[in-house]
Amino acid sequence: MSYEGFARYMNSSDNHLFRKEHKKVYQDMSLPLTEYFISSSHNTYLMGDQIFGQSHMFGYIRALKEGCRCVELDCWDGPHGEPVVCHGYTFTNMLLFRDIIGTISVHAFEASPFPLILSLENHCSPKQQKVMANCLKSILGDLLLTAKVGNPDSEVLPSPEELKFKILIKNKKASQHRGPSQGPERQKQGGESQDENEDEEGTEDEEDPVWTSLENSSSKPMGVRAQKPSNRKPKDKKITICIELSDLVIYTKSEKFIDFEHSRDHQQYNENNSLEERRAHKLLRRATMEFIHHTNQFLTRIYPAGFRVGSSNYDPQEFWNVGCQMVALNFQTHGVPMDLQNGKFQDNGGCGYILKPDCLRKDLCDFNPYEIRFKYRPVRLTIKVISAYQLPRRKGFKQYNLKATVEIYGVPCDNAKNEMQIKRTDVFNPSWNTRLTFMVRIPALALVRFRVEEHAHRFGKDFLGQNTIPFTSLSKG
Repeated sequence: MSYEGFARYMNSSDNHLFRKEHKKVYQDMSLPLTEYFISSSHNTYLMGDQIFGQSHMFGYIRALKEGCRCVELDCWDGPHGEPVVCHGYTFTNMLLFRDIIGTISVHAFEASPFPLILSLENHCSPKQQKVMANCLKSILGDLLLTAKVGNPDSEVLPSPEELKFKILIKNKKASQHRGPSQGPERQKQGGESQDENEDEEGTEDEEDPVWTSLENSSSKPMGVRAQKPSNRKPKDKKITICIELSDLVIYTKSEKFIDFEHSRDHQQYNENNSLEERRAHKLLRRATMEFIHHTNQFLTRIYPAGFRVGSSNYDPQEFWNVGCQMVALNFQTHGVPMDLQNGKFQDNGGCGYILKPDCLRKDLCDFNPYEIRFKYRPVRLTIKVISAYQLPRRKGFKQYNLKATVEIYGVPCDNAKNEMQIKRTDVFNPSWNTRLTFMVRIPALALVRFRVEEHAHRFGKDFLGQNTIPFTSLSKG
């Protein structure tokens, strides 16, 4: 075998570190939706920051092609009776709601046949909500879920398998009565006024920054009326949910989160909560076990804090560690959080649904990611970093100080990092020949990230590449 032939063989699919059998759907997809991690996007329409960034259809196309199964639409009253999607009270441009739904209808199931959730942040008047409902029904047609599947009396969420090729609407519902003689839910004939942002940015935490003053409290996005940022918190407005849109919310009804006890006593199986990252972080530190029991029962979405106007991302791993299903990130922002997101969801055929480990699916589990050091027998992971092949290099330079790093992301006691640095070397084909050992206690939650950087004295460090792979998807040999 020639050198070139050997190099091609080593870089072929036969020698990929990612296990071949995990490149297709292999997990049990017949369990309730709460049993899965779901690939989720935040502000899907944005291509950049949240103040001046461009809104574009490509945001939805990119997310859907990457296997995302929950996309977000911030809906506002638009001109000529047409609802629009944009980041309200900022300088981002507007997209027509009907155009976005048309784009979604084309690309919804290109990467995955499993259900797609449209998370609506609804600021629209009842009149334009009716337009939204008509758009959803007329454009999506049979793809739109409009009634329960299977047993209509069941109080368990259906499975991804049962909801194949279906689009679910996540929104608040119109006013409801509950009573023993009426079943779990009965809808009124009228709508209900609710806080506009009960479970989205700016209302759950009094410390949230506000980027504009709202002297004119109307359902118009900032693109129509530019104002200077202000730290004054706007008063909560009331939004009436129209029946036509309410009827399209079947299994994903948005419900304001009060506390774990209230959810345990009052929340219905088809109601889900959205939590801002800072509040969620406080809860997982103060009441870890209650948080895990909550995510056992209800779909839970985490979204970035309001101060992240640059569309930066938080660490998603700590929320996966407590079983949060929809950990929403800004897909347009590269960095470690999105590396972890892409690495985790390439598992199970990249279908956007990953079965949660057993320790996060037991009804009465005693799993606590912060207290497991002596409860679980560790698994030894040994990696030998041999060399790299055809790395990119800065024009005019042939040698650099290259650093290779192997990192473990998982529960806190599994987090680790090992760095290898060599001196002046050929950047094109460097060699390390270094053996690393890690002890991992919860492999099902662990991700292994490989990173290569070059360090030039005059130019600082330059990121060359990375690869993130779920621990359980590593191929031996």
